[in-house]
Amino acid sequence: MKQVNKMTAKSNPSHPKKNKDSQNRGETYCWNAEKMLDALLKNHEEMGKKGFEAGLPKLVDSVIESYETFGGMDHLEGKDLPSKKVVIEVLEDLFTVLFPGYLGREDVTKANIKYFLGTTLASVYTRLTSEVDKSLKYICRKITECPQDVCQKRAQVVVKEILEKIPEIRALTSGDVEAAYNGDPAAVSIEEVILSYPCVLAIATYRIAHELYLRGVPLIPRIMSEHVHSLTGVDIHPGAKIGKNFFIDHGTGVVIGETAEIGDNVKLYQGVTLGALSFPKDEKGQIIKGAKRHPTIGNNVVIYSGATLLGPNAIIGDNVVIGGNVWVTSPVAPGTKITIARPELNYKKKKT
Repeated sequence: MKQVNKMTAKSNPSHPKKNKDSQNRGETYCWNAEKMLDALLKNHEEMGKKGFEAGLPKLVDSVIESYETFGGMDHLEGKDLPSKKVVIEVLEDLFTVLFPGYLGREDVTKANIKYFLGTTLASVYTRLTSEVDKSLKYICRKITECPQDVCQKRAQVVVKEILEKIPEIRALTSGDVEAAYNGDPAAVSIEEVILSYPCVLAIATYRIAHELYLRGVPLIPRIMSEHVHSLTGVDIHPGAKIGKNFFIDHGTGVVIGETAEIGDNVKLYQGVTLGALSFPKDEKGQIIKGAKRHPTIGNNVVIYSGATLLGPNAIIGDNVVIGGNVWVTSPVAPGTKITIARPELNYKKKKT
């Protein structure tokens, strides 16, 4: 211990003595254990004299001032927005409905499944209707104030339609799970795929969020997709159109843009981007939104890791194989295989 206490910044040159901020303040970072202890004791004494509570009113005023200076980051006087927390809770309940016994509650059995579905779907309907109502009012406020019950009635219709889509969503998701199991030689079982593969969560979330997107619900589809993006590393915009039996192997770094279209039986590997090449602008220089700007992928296509496909002209025909790290911005004929020319490797023998 004595040896450690005698260590100084000089004896460990890898530690920086100063940084730019500390130089401006006239302070020096010291890695000497005894001096660090003295500094801690000194700060403890100062805290005892001043105390955090004494400076709290000034801190509160300073934070409030930042609200006024940097607008747009607070929603203090605005009307209701959807709750991110509630939307995520609803999504997790829908996972349990899609994959009972695998995700969510562990006590779902054949004996209680009818009761579970009745109570869960009723709860989801109530909570999601409230959040969709607030999301629709968000749009109404940007245009004009509409009658109070219009958004609520529309929300009820939308959520009813979404929940009635669950059998269809399950059928599509079942195909996605099968595609993952059949397309990955490392997959041991369907159970392993459902419980551990990130693409299952990412694609299932997309299929739910896409139905909300199609019905013009703002905010909530992106809350869902970005939540799962943070969990899986897979970024699928709810507006994309994706066919049956879709598989994303590994998944990390995959990006699928809003106007991307993907056919049936498509397999992507990690790091694939289906993105925009450029953004068309109007006469005022503002980006024109809503135009087709992402690739179109045909049926039975395989795209390997790191491939980048950009723009609406990247129209990929059926039965195409695109190799790793390929850059595509133009049409590809059906049945084509694209690879990058083998790089020249230089081998240098190490000196012993």
